[in-house]
Amino acid sequence: MIDTFRIAVPQSELDDLRCRLARTRWPRELPAADDWSRGVPVSYLRQVVGHWLDEYDWRTWEARLNAFPQFTTTIEGQPIHFLHVRSPEPNALPLILTHGWPGSVAEFLDVIGPLTDPQAHGGDPADAFHVVAPSVPGHGFSVPLEDLGWDHLRIAHAWATLMDRLDYDRYVAQGGDTGSVVSPLLGQVAPDHVIGVHLNGGLAHPSTDPGYRPGDFDDLSPTDQAKLTFADHVRATGTAYAELQGTKPQTLAFALSDSPVGQLAWILEKFHDWSDPARPLPDFALDHILTDVCLYWFTNTSATSATLYGEPTSPLTKPGVPTGVAVFPTDPAMRHILARTHHLTHWTEHPHGGHFAALEVPEVLVEDLRDFCRPLRAH
Repeated sequence: MIDTFRIAVPQSELDDLRCRLARTRWPRELPAADDWSRGVPVSYLRQVVGHWLDEYDWRTWEARLNAFPQFTTTIEGQPIHFLHVRSPEPNALPLILTHGWPGSVAEFLDVIGPLTDPQAHGGDPADAFHVVAPSVPGHGFSVPLEDLGWDHLRIAHAWATLMDRLDYDRYVAQGGDTGSVVSPLLGQVAPDHVIGVHLNGGLAHPSTDPGYRPGDFDDLSPTDQAKLTFADHVRATGTAYAELQGTKPQTLAFALSDSPVGQLAWILEKFHDWSDPARPLPDFALDHILTDVCLYWFTNTSATSATLYGEPTSPLTKPGVPTGVAVFPTDPAMRHILARTHHLTHWTEHPHGGHFAALEVPEVLVEDLRDFCRPLRAH
């Protein structure tokens, strides 16, 4: 069964959020801690909270989300929320988009229009997609999380069920972050239906990739050496959040579920650290990011969204369906390593953008996906 869904946050919850923001108890600031090296600077977050209180309008963004058809269904006892936007083009190719943490379906607001109706956005109607964008179990409105064990492989099986339930027999899987793990697994569990996989925004250190072999870091190109340097930096200074979410998510959730500023800081740091160094978020997409934070806050999913970090990861067993990779600054992906576990048919290294490509450079991600899919459409 598939039911229609519409986001409608009660006014009482908006009033409560505003009251909590206005009563924030600010921490003492560490000396010389205004450069993000010790986390989100207090002075910066004060400005963001002031904007959240005085200028940001949730109802505007709620309406933007509700402009797209939304639905819920139940798979293996788990409620699944998803956007399903059909193209006006009759020969559109079905596409399932998978977000990650600390993202949500709100990341896709600027790509859904160009993907589903390219002609209305200056593109070729032959590049049209029917878009399905589910909320990962435990994230957004895919709640409550009914049980543990929702690892990447189980999510991939659920997506295969969802696409079958929507009567899509032949489709492409795209994803970043969590989606960069789930999408290839979807191609592995449903190879007769997934005709291609398109990835961006992986964050794993190259040495943890199943395709890694000793010596893979010898004689790297300058580009790959820069990726490795950044990946080493992230591993040394920016992975404590994953350890905590993967081991004690419930303890962490008491702070994040009681303080919207705590939830904001926890998420905002990642948008800052993982975005294009030449144009770091959240400076130019603050309202979009606040919408993402609001989704975590209103659905109270700080604990359930973190649980995936403690689930085992199922590696790909062998290269499968045709796979394209869009590499952006801060992405550590190295072609010679990924080629051992993915059937790479498309590889593009972009000079601008970052981990949150759908939000940072939506037009670039859309065009890369179109380029990858054109040869697939004829088969």
